[in-house]
Amino acid sequence: MALKVKDNFTYGVACPTSMGVRITPVDRMPVQNSHMFYMQATSAESNVVNISSSLGYKGLVLTKFVKDNAIATFIQNELRSRNIDYEGACVEPGGPWGYRHQFNIADSGYGMRGPVVTNDRAGEVGRTISIDEFDLKKIFGEKGVAILHISGLVAALSENTSKFCLELAKAAKEYGTLISFDLNYRASFWKGREEELRNIFTEIASITDILIGNEEDYQLALGLQGPEAGGKDISSKIEAFKGMILTAKEKFKNTSMFATTLRTVVNANEHKWGAILESDGKFYVEDQRDIPVLDRIGGGDGFTGGLLYGVLKGWDAEKCMQFGWASGALVPTTLNDYGSPSSEDQIWSIYAGNARVKR
Repeated sequence: MALKVKDNFTYGVACPTSMGVRITPVDRMPVQNSHMFYMQATSAESNVVNISSSLGYKGLVLTKFVKDNAIATFIQNELRSRNIDYEGACVEPGGPWGYRHQFNIADSGYGMRGPVVTNDRAGEVGRTISIDEFDLKKIFGEKGVAILHISGLVAALSENTSKFCLELAKAAKEYGTLISFDLNYRASFWKGREEELRNIFTEIASITDILIGNEEDYQLALGLQGPEAGGKDISSKIEAFKGMILTAKEKFKNTSMFATTLRTVVNANEHKWGAILESDGKFYVEDQRDIPVLDRIGGGDGFTGGLLYGVLKGWDAEKCMQFGWASGALVPTTLNDYGSPSSEDQIWSIYAGNARVKR
């Protein structure tokens, strides 16, 4: 049985997020040897929204901006061009050591040289976001949101954002909005806050409809037993992945859909990509296939975005997973860390392995 979204809504997918920019060498050179960079507006959460916003469902990000700031203006312009509305307070920058938007500096890697990502999050304005900065009745009650997507990245960013994500999820649930939660565990974000964040993540997961994560996420964020992370032969761990999901299903009885991606890195240009999804007591497995990689960042967000698009369309669970797999395979073919499919057909052609020219 497919998950059912509410009947009337303005926004297909909304998310809390801390927006920033990402700069990437245009020629796959290492950062330290590069002089020309491609800049994009980015966040893991808005990357998820971008799949459905590209395919006709208006998206919404709930965030915060630095006032009269060129980077903030760049981000806002980018979001508008991607069919994504935004809401968020503008705060005074406070001088050169005040508030700013995060900078993400990344090379794509090549061959046996793996990608390297450097984050500059000092003074990040999004860490100060608060629930009282938003009119929840207007957003969820009057305009309407089909799916609220929360990522563990923003949920662990600060004490403010942790509280904000939990309160936002509770409010969305009251208005009949489905909740999607991608655990996205990051050890550096959790340092010194392990018990606090475990409790918050568990509480969010308890009201979540769609729970997503890799083997480390389920184990480290929620404390569930699962397969050992890493390794080259993921196919031998499928039953262990299923067991981990069943353990999560037993603990989080309100959740209707559990998903995990399966990635094996052959080299920076070639990955093996698969997925597992459980819904209504049945498992669906997309066996790993070889996919080419221009830039790996954002593939998992593409999977989640494609999965949520299927939920918006009312598709059955297996079709949602297939569309998610192919959306995740689309993202690494561009320097953007988000997917902007031109049509459903483009995604289904990727799923079918059809890369023939279309005229």
